[in-house]
Amino acid sequence: MVLVVDAVQGTLDELGTPLSDVTFVVFDLETTGGSPAEHAITEIGAVKVRAGEVLGEFSTLVDPGGPIPPFISVLTGITDAMVVAAPRIEAVLPSFLEFIRGTTLVAHNAGFDTRFVKAACAAHGYPPPANPVVDTVDLARRVLTRDETPNAKLGTLARFFRSPAEPCHRALQDARATVHVLHGLIERAGSFQVHTLEELKSFVRAPTPEQQRKRHLAESVPHAPGVYLFEDERGEVLYIGKSTNLRNRVRSYFTAGETRPRIREMIGIAERVRHIVCATALEAEVRELRLIGGAKPRYNRRSRFPERVVWLKLTQEPFPRLSIVRELKDDGAAYLGPFGSTSAADDARIALHEAVPLRQCTQPISLRTRRAACVLHEMGRCGAPCEGKESPADYAVHAANARRAMTDDASPVLAAVTARMERLSLEQRYEEASVDRDRLAAFVRTAARMQRLSAITRIPQLVAASPAFDGGWDIHVVRYGRLAAAGVMPRGAHPTPFVESLVATAEAVIPGPGPVHAASAEETECILRWLESPGVRLVEVDGEWSLPAHGAARHKARIDLAYRPLVAPRSREGRPLT
Repeated sequence: MVLVVDAVQGTLDELGTPLSDVTFVVFDLETTGGSPAEHAITEIGAVKVRAGEVLGEFSTLVDPGGPIPPFISVLTGITDAMVVAAPRIEAVLPSFLEFIRGTTLVAHNAGFDTRFVKAACAAHGYPPPANPVVDTVDLARRVLTRDETPNAKLGTLARFFRSPAEPCHRALQDARATVHVLHGLIERAGSFQVHTLEELKSFVRAPTPEQQRKRHLAESVPHAPGVYLFEDERGEVLYIGKSTNLRNRVRSYFTAGETRPRIREMIGIAERVRHIVCATALEAEVRELRLIGGAKPRYNRRSRFPERVVWLKLTQEPFPRLSIVRELKDDGAAYLGPFGSTSAADDARIALHEAVPLRQCTQPISLRTRRAACVLHEMGRCGAPCEGKESPADYAVHAANARRAMTDDASPVLAAVTARMERLSLEQRYEEASVDRDRLAAFVRTAARMQRLSAITRIPQLVAASPAFDGGWDIHVVRYGRLAAAGVMPRGAHPTPFVESLVATAEAVIPGPGPVHAASAEETECILRWLESPGVRLVEVDGEWSLPAHGAARHKARIDLAYRPLVAPRSREGRPLT
């Protein structure tokens, strides 16, 4: 008997496109801000590569049609003078679209760059590019472990893969660095049997075998707001999260949508998921913060060590100075914070010293002590109270100005540091100016945050309500900035007895020293976000709730604008992913 077998030849589509045959265009943009609706492109850089060979480069400055914010100039080195003779985006766009035709686009945090390209196309009558897109951030999270790289920032990956091109926030240079990162990532992906473009795109989103095997862990979790805890076989808490729908959120960890390497690693260790049902979404958010602070799960990056925060203190002595401390005391001193690190607190201190000539020596000074003044006196940055050249009364004016800048009005600090940055920029000392920018940001952001926190932590009791989904009301009792009680008032119920009962059973809160004395800063900020959300109504306020008229909050938007191009992609929980 003769067995006849019909051979069937597979098509090229079934085989896929080998990565060695794919033409990639690795590109990067510099912009005046983070929103395509409000900001414009200032530079485009792109590198066309295939099979490891560079086929061509595209680079041009772009006239944004308006002034470039000073903070952006400090970051990128691109000034108004550099783009005054550059072409507008409508003149550049056709050439760029031709350059990328028929290729696969690659960018680091590709969503940011492609949004600007699509917005430019829409504004000038071009169809949006239909090119396949590969994001090196997503690919890096899939093939690299936390032990190899602590994050997926371009600079970190460029160093890891030994790129000869160092990222510097200039478009072509960053694109060149991304080329080397792409080649390193593709080589890594090959060990996962990824050899075609189609396999590369599906590989990034495919769930791991461990994710598929452990989907049953979500079966007993209810559809309710609350907190969930992943635990290993010994009961150690690995990860804590919260959600308005526990079942849906926990199930998402076992799907292709969960691509974070550290979470996929955690799923491989987890053996059970414990849950705590909460009355409201705010209670769930607060419970999550408290549990993370207590258990310190190794896979939670946020708030792992809340006790390590530091404060900037204006000391109480005849000649006060700025000191970095870890403990708040009820001593009448002015505090600024909390800061996540000593270096951040020191940045804010240097910014404040730029505006106020406080002494910077650490030795105690009294009316009886006399010693030679340091070089700061010669530079005009200190009145030399150590030599007796400045009386306590005269020095008290500086201390009062420093206290006012910390608690009420940050304008003098903003003006002093901005003036210095402008001088440095005119001298083309951009790196020094960027250091001052970071120092100013540390001061203004922390002052704005502390003033918001202080406003609510002064209130002995606040009761507020927001509409619930079923027609009832979510009611919360807040005491000195700490959530003391949460409940849901059913639809049609009389509010007075319900509120009185909730208040009567609420946690007793004893205030302590400092601006944030009854809860963590993160918890109080959660409460503030809820209070500022649409539909929230104040039921009772025991005291006064107000912010300084000239506080740091009015300057924070300007600071944030300078950093918007640097904002990292965030998870569905609002946490940084890089």
